[in-house]
Parts: sequence; C-alpha cells; structure tokens
Amino acid sequence: MKALSIRQPWVFHILNSGKDIENRCWPTKVRGRVLIHAAKGMTRDDYDNGYDPLWASQGRVIELPPHNLLARGGIVGSVEIVDCVTTSDSPWFNGQFGFVLRDPQPLPFVPMKGRLGFFEVDESLLKSHG
Repeated sequence: MKALSIRQPWVFHILNSGKDIENRCWPTKVRGRVLIHAAKGMTRDDYDNGYDPLWASQGRVIELPPHNLLARGGIVGSVEIVDCVTTSDSPWFNGQFGFVLRDPQPLPFVPMKGRLGFFEVDESLLKSHG
C-alpha cells in the first residue's frame, strides 16, 4: 500500500481537526486510500505553526497535544486522496498543489522510516502491530 510521510502537527490535524488538504510543491495522480506516515522530524516552528489565529477566527479550536506526545517516526493512519488541485476554498490550502483528503482513519502506531514522496509499505507489517 502507498504511504506518504507528513510532518507533525499536520498529521494530527488531518486525523483530528478536519485538515482536508495536504500542501505540496509537486502534483500527484495517486488516488485512493494511502497510509499516513508521521515524519520523525518536527521543529519547534513546525509545532508553533500548528496553531493559527485563522482557525480560531473561524470558530475552530485546535488544541494540540504537547510537543513530545505527537507520534513521530511511523504509520499513524490512512486517508483517501480524491484529487490534486492548484486552487481551493479550504482554509488549509496554501501550497502550489493540494492533495484533497477525505475519510481520515487513525491506525495503531507502527514504527517505520519514512521516505520522500509516496513509498510502498507491506500491509503485513500493519497487521503484526494491530
């Protein structure tokens, strides 16, 4: 199954806060369910940027877990990619390309190294951790 590595806290927002766009500087033709890999790296700026007054102004209260409690370095869920767009009304869109996301599903954490772009994950690895 294909997987995509995403930095925290954006993974948290996909799984918990309705983040419906994954911003990238490259397009994709991938459609369907993909695994979400939480990248191992996360800077303090990444974490601090996880809260933006824009969300509060829209009535969204986004409470991030403490920095050290966000899962990193493994598979944490899955989501459907239904489109790749260059414009969007979603408040989460700010990239050159946006992968439109639907139906996020958390999964038990499976430690694993990530990779750039999409990468293949043997589904038997997920079953042995579930």
